[in-house]
Amino acid sequence: MKRIVIFASGSGTNAENLIKYFNNRAIASVILVLTNNPHAKVLDRCKNLKVSALSFNRTAFFQSNDVLNILKASQPDLIVLAGFLWKFPDFILHEFPDKVINIHPALLPKYGGKGMYGSYVHDAVVANKETETGITIHYVNEHYDEGAIIFQAKCEVKPSDTAEMVAAKIHELEMEHFPKVVEELLQAQETIS
Repeated sequence: MKRIVIFASGSGTNAENLIKYFNNRAIASVILVLTNNPHAKVLDRCKNLKVSALSFNRTAFFQSNDVLNILKASQPDLIVLAGFLWKFPDFILHEFPDKVINIHPALLPKYGGKGMYGSYVHDAVVANKETETGITIHYVNEHYDEGAIIFQAKCEVKPSDTAEMVAAKIHELEMEHFPKVVEELLQAQETIS
């Protein structure tokens, strides 16, 4: 069975969706959730779903091998960033080539980069009068939101839409597509190996 490790910073709706999805699949399970926020709601979700979860600080992530060693011990087939706000350190990426993916709440390359997350993205989409937006699932590299794109899904933005309305549409796309794309990536790994 394939092993998934999730990184999240906030409420954890995507993490919960992935955990529940893979609870009913033979291919993989979420074995661990890691967060950089000791007060993140994702920790409560994991407790309720009986999935191991740990929080860590900047030092453990950027200046020591603490998080790297946890990952090595977990032997993940895929590391999934689901609303994780810190830039992934190069030294961790080098240990897990082509195994770290992220979901972004816009159609990259638009509205990507440092500081572009959550409501900041939706506010910008509405302010610029975009007619469509969506989600992008991509590999993580050493630059914010610049890794190879794996999948995109679009939705319409109406002139009357508020940022909150756009956020709701994006959330629906995330819930529908993220688990399936993760599953397809894991299936592709099996074909290669």
